[in-house]
Amino acid sequence: LQALAALEDARCASIDMAAEPFAALMADAAADLTDEKRRRILGQILYQLGRWIYLIDAADDLQEDFAGGGYNPLICRYGLTEGKLSEEQQQDFARTLDHSIHMMATAFELGDFGCWTEILEKTLYHGLFQVGQAVLDGTFHQRETRKKDQETV
Repeated sequence: LQALAALEDARCASIDMAAEPFAALMADAAADLTDEKRRRILGQILYQLGRWIYLIDAADDLQEDFAGGGYNPLICRYGLTEGKLSEEQQQDFARTLDHSIHMMATAFELGDFGCWTEILEKTLYHGLFQVGQAVLDGTFHQRETRKKDQETV
């Protein structure tokens, strides 16, 4: 977390470098597994998931960080002068998110996850792509807002 804070303080423009400390922290959750194959598979899945989470969170926080002057690796990486990505930048960023999902899926196919297989497949092959798309097209929080509106009616 100290490495992450240092990169954020330095306003690191590399999204890979900015995501690395959180990805490594997630991967470390598998470090104590005694089965080497399982440790490597879970380590890769968790590393890529950590990278994906860090980056999708940056995309989700983009407008807020831009307005408040906070660090966001996407602002630095793309040299944004507005609080949003252009269509081309969004496509480029989606490719890097998708790469992490593909790497998770590749590692997943090497393992045996027993009763967790079906939920993990749905998450890896559908859920993460859907969340990523919703964040990038600005619809991710709409369900939350609609639910709050319905509760007040």
